[in-house]
Order: sequence, then structure tokens, then C-alpha cells
Amino acid sequence: MNGKIVVVGLGFGDENGLTLGTLTELERADRVFLRTEQHPVVSWLRERGIQYVSFDDVYEKHARFETVYEEIAERLLTYAGEGGTVVYAVPGHPMVAERTVQLLLDAEGIAVEVHGGTSFLDAMFASLKLDPIEGFQLLDGNDLSASRLDPRTHVLIGQVYDRLVASDVKLTLMDVYPDEHPVTIATACGVPGLEKLTTLPLYELDHGEWFTDLTSVYVPPVTEERVLYRQFSTLVDVIATLRSPEGCPWDRKQTHESLRRYLIEEAYEFLEAVHDGDEEAMADELGDIFLQVMLHAQIASEEGTFDIFEVIRRLNDKMVRRHPHVFGEAQADTAEEVKANWEQIKAKERSGEAEPPSVLGQVNEALPALLLAYQQQKKAAKVGFDWEQMDEVFDKVREELDELGRAETAAEREEELGDLLFALVNLSRFLKVDPELALIKSCQKFARRFRHIEERVRSQNRAWPDVTLAEMDAWWNEAKREEKGNPRKG
Repeated sequence: MNGKIVVVGLGFGDENGLTLGTLTELERADRVFLRTEQHPVVSWLRERGIQYVSFDDVYEKHARFETVYEEIAERLLTYAGEGGTVVYAVPGHPMVAERTVQLLLDAEGIAVEVHGGTSFLDAMFASLKLDPIEGFQLLDGNDLSASRLDPRTHVLIGQVYDRLVASDVKLTLMDVYPDEHPVTIATACGVPGLEKLTTLPLYELDHGEWFTDLTSVYVPPVTEERVLYRQFSTLVDVIATLRSPEGCPWDRKQTHESLRRYLIEEAYEFLEAVHDGDEEAMADELGDIFLQVMLHAQIASEEGTFDIFEVIRRLNDKMVRRHPHVFGEAQADTAEEVKANWEQIKAKERSGEAEPPSVLGQVNEALPALLLAYQQQKKAAKVGFDWEQMDEVFDKVREELDELGRAETAAEREEELGDLLFALVNLSRFLKVDPELALIKSCQKFARRFRHIEERVRSQNRAWPDVTLAEMDAWWNEAKREEKGNPRKG
């Protein structure tokens, strides 16, 4: 017959934090197990003649806490399976920062009862004089990430039992908080004679030897507005304010249609920053692109269609769904296999549509013409509508160039020039060159060389009408020679 496990909490410190109910359970139990003897109340329990077995030996066997907790839970389940009742005592409250208790509750076949106990949080709130209703986070110092921190709330980080953990905690906090932000190292709160509170700047957190098994770190809320500029929630609030009746007139009047050109412009400016290798400019330009995303999401939110969180949900859903080799059971060891999987998943997603979609249906016709041509040709090529040899593409370019030369009317020249550009885009695919990036680089190169000409004109105090084409050609070639000495500008 299966037994039962009764889990009780030993409270936050000495016998003053021990509940009468817990004491009664310990005194009448036949078998008592402690997760650890490293607790102020344990010596008092021994004095009262309470016999127990601790699991401290398990900590010595394993390097990872998760493995420790798993073995403790397995042992308890085995003991309980022998019949009778097992009392398992843990520090604080059984439901606060107790992984072993969660493992026991998840197990099948053994009844588990959880009795209360005073949590270390009770003593912490009293000693630090904080009210958690203002906003509170309890996080594990062994599993802390900057993405989970909310600097607008009270943050308490437990399990900071040595300088190594404190160092990791400090580095993570410094990704969110200023180096000088005050933090409090709180040890044995509520335990007379052992309680110690030390407040210091964040950067000094791991400088001392004041850490024990009863140590936590308290981080108060941020009061400086600029510190919150790294938070996504702050950006959401800023954009909503700009669009509000009390916000910016320009932002308020924008629509999805009016903003279209700005998204394209910002994307091009980012590409220019990438070409220049300017990382600061890249960060700025990505921010400008993100601004456009946020504005569109805010407009949609006001219209009741979607908001930025729906955008994020859809993106996460798509990334997980289309990367089964990462988040599922599929295999993909090369970039080519990943791409093939991606296309298969997209085709499966489209298979449920009422009508078979056009091969070109996935191409956004609002793209700039050069990109539109490139994407259309790629889609058509996937179903076999493509040139077989590059020589055929060169022949097509020459054919279109000849037809442009024979065009007589403005309408004919417009049509033939378009055909020539379309053929050149085809050529770029065979050359494995992105035509948009190639043209951007040529535009940048033209601007650099023309500015060299402008500098020569200014340095000679001359006016443009006085400069000959031959002189400008010479300066242009001078700029080309300088670029050869600096391949980055070529």
C-alpha cells in the first residue's frame, strides 16, 4: 500500500518562525527528513529530541542543483512507497522557492500534503519595509536573466549564497540598472542576532564575504526615467502618448498609407550603415525601422484590428512552426536543408486555402520595382520558368538593348527601357548578385566621387559654369584612383 508525504515548512529562521502545526507534525512523525541541516531552527529541534535524516549528503554528490533535487524527490517517493507517512521539512514555506516540493507534487501514485510555514518573504518584507502590492518580483539568483527583470518593481533575488553567484547576479543586473543603483544584501532577516542588511552600489555587490545560505539581494525600483528607456513597455507607452490627443500633431495624423514610404527609406538607410560598417548608425537606423513597426501597430490598436503584442505572438508562432529542427523533432544540418523545410512548411500552410494561390501571389507588389522584379523572377524560376544558361541571359540583355536603341516614341522607349532593366535583374540572379544592393553601392560610389569633384571646385574657389567637363572627368578619375588604395570604398 502506498504511503503519504507530508511537507512542512520550518519557517524563515529560529524557533520563533516555526508554526505550532509544523512542530506538532515533527514531534509525532515516525520518519522525518530535512532537505538540509543548514537552518537556524535545526539545533533547537535536536534539543527537543526530534530525530531526523537530512539530505545534505546529496548536495555533495552532484554539481547541479536540479540533479540534487531530483534525487531527493526520488528518495522520498521510495520511502513513502514502503508505506506509512513521511514528513519532509524544508526551510521557509514549502511553496516558496522549493523545487523538490514541485517535483513531489508532479509525481503520481503517492499522496502529498503541503502544510504551511512562515516564508522568508514575510521577514524580508518586514525588514526591508516594503509593500509587495506596489509591484514585486521573486527571482532565483542561479537562473537570472535580464529579460525577466522589471526595474519598475521591487525585485528580490534569492539563492545568492556565495560570491560567485553574486558576481553573476551583478553582471545581469548591470544590463538593466545603472552601476550606482543601490542594492541591499539581506541575510537571515527576522532572526535575532543573525540578521544583517548591507546597502551598497550595485557595482560593489560581489566585493565582500557576506553571503550565506540565508542571503538574498533586494533591488529597489528605478526612479530615474531614462533608466527605463531600455524597456519595451516604455516604448509602447511612448508611442501611445505620441498618438494620443495630447501627443504630437504629426504622429497623430499618420496612417498606414502615409507611413509606407518612411519604412522603405529607413530600411535603405540601415543598408547604407551596414555597407559603411558603422555600428552606431546601424543601431540608430534599426531603431528608426522599429519606430515604423510600432507606429503601424499603434494605429492598428486604435482601430481595433491588432496591436504590437499580436504582431509578436504571430512572429513567435511562425518562428517556432517553421523551425521544427530547433523546436520540434525534424532534422536539418545545413542551411539548404533548413530552406527546403521552410518552403515545405509554407506550402503546407497554403494548401488549406480555398483556391490554389498564384505562384506570384506571395510577392508583395508594393515593393520597389527593382525588388519586385527580382522576387517575381525567383518565384517563377522555382516552377521551371527560367533561362537554362547564363549566355542566354546575356543574349536577352543585348536584344533588349538593341530594341531600346530602335525605339522611336516616348512610350516605346519607356517600355523597352523597362524590359532592359527586367533583363538585367534576371542577369543579376544568374550572377548571384542582389540587384538592389548592387545599385545602392553604385549610388554610394557615385556620391563619393561626385563629392570629390565638388571639393575640388570649392578648393579652387571656382563656380560651376567655369569648370569644364574635361576637368570634372579628371577629378572623377582621381577619386577612382584614391578608392583603389582603399578597397573598402570600391
